[in-house]
Amino acid sequence: MPDVGNLLRDFAARIDAYEPDAPVSAEIEVDGVALTLRAPVVRALAEALAAYHDPRDRGRCDHCGGPRMDENFQCRDCGRLSGLFGRMVTERAASYSPLTEIRDT
Repeated sequence: MPDVGNLLRDFAARIDAYEPDAPVSAEIEVDGVALTLRAPVVRALAEALAAYHDPRDRGRCDHCGGPRMDENFQCRDCGRLSGLFGRMVTERAASYSPLTEIRDT
């Protein structure tokens, strides 16, 4: 697990280099590391957090709206398949009929 306090300290130092006299927005302590966050650092942190996209995020379920889709676009909340793939599988499954008799030809 990364050391969050030191990660934030290094992030703040990179941003502070461009505007070291900017007003202080917050003073916090994370994992024992005291941090002074200036306004540009807070803006950069907010933008970075807003722009982050988790690679596991596959959108929301078309049926229940849940955010937990697996790699096959099956909702972990309601169990239904979602999207075009889910619709195709559901339609094919509905029209499937197993062979009841096998004939030699």
